[in-house]
This record gives sequence, C-alpha cells and structure tokens, in this order.
Amino acid sequence: MRVILELLERDAHLSHNTIATMTGLPVEQVAAQVAAWEASGVIRRYTAVVDWDRASADGDDTVTAFIDVSVAPARGVGFDDVALRISRFPEVRSVYLVSGGHDLRCTVTGDGLRAVSDFVAQKLSTIDRVQATATHFVLKAYKRGGVAFVDTEPDHRLPVTP
Repeated sequence: MRVILELLERDAHLSHNTIATMTGLPVEQVAAQVAAWEASGVIRRYTAVVDWDRASADGDDTVTAFIDVSVAPARGVGFDDVALRISRFPEVRSVYLVSGGHDLRCTVTGDGLRAVSDFVAQKLSTIDRVQATATHFVLKAYKRGGVAFVDTEPDHRLPVTP
C-alpha cells in the first residue's frame, strides 16, 4: 500500500482510477485506503509545488530562510515544547529536529530580509531555552518537494526512424 502514498506524493491529482490502474489494485480498495489515511491523519493535505521565483516575477520580495536553532533541552520534554512553540508562528513553514551543530532547523518566509531578521530577533531568539540561531537565506531554489526548477536543455539529436 506504500506505493499509493508514493504516487500521491508525486502527483496529488491522480484519480483513484488512475492509481488502481498503475498498481493493479481494485478502485474500491484504493478509494477506501486513501479515505482511511485521510481520516487517520497519514495524509495531512494535498499541496502544489510552486516555483515562487517564476510566480514572483512581478517584484514580490518574499524571501525564504533556513534558521538553525540551538536549544537547551528540558527534562521530560527535550526539544518538543520549543519546537511546537516555534511551529505556531505563521512565518514558519517547517521545523525539524536535526543532528549536527544545532538542534532544530526551521524554514521561514517573510516579506523581505528585514521581516525575516525581525522574526529572528524579536520572536525566535526571545523564546526561553533558545541559545543561538544561524540564519541562511535562500538565494535560489533548484529543487523542492522532489520537483526540479531548472529547465532542461533541449534535445538536439536528430530523430531516428526505422
């Protein structure tokens, strides 16, 4: 059944009929499984992967940053309470517990560099047990959500006919 999730993750527009054809499963079984995953929270929502650089050609100044956060863990909750608090800010798109030099990695968007820096200075760094942050601004996205944003070179080979 994992194959159904992988297909939906790659293309959320696939119909139950198409998935059934691709997997060889009955349409009713595919529909029931997808409905069960939606009800249980395995499938959280359906999204589109947007190339914001192309969509923002009209001068939109929205920027994305990855912010690494060092947190002093607390007995009984570790990093969970701080991560949950960070995730509640509308600027925050994702929060991960990671290995390495920092504890959490957050993806944040804002209306310009100033908005993101103000978020870090006034909201993020003032949270109890946040010890340090490191902000990395995204300069260009090449791939996100499994989708490449670079145009491929046209195929200049001559067609071969039998």
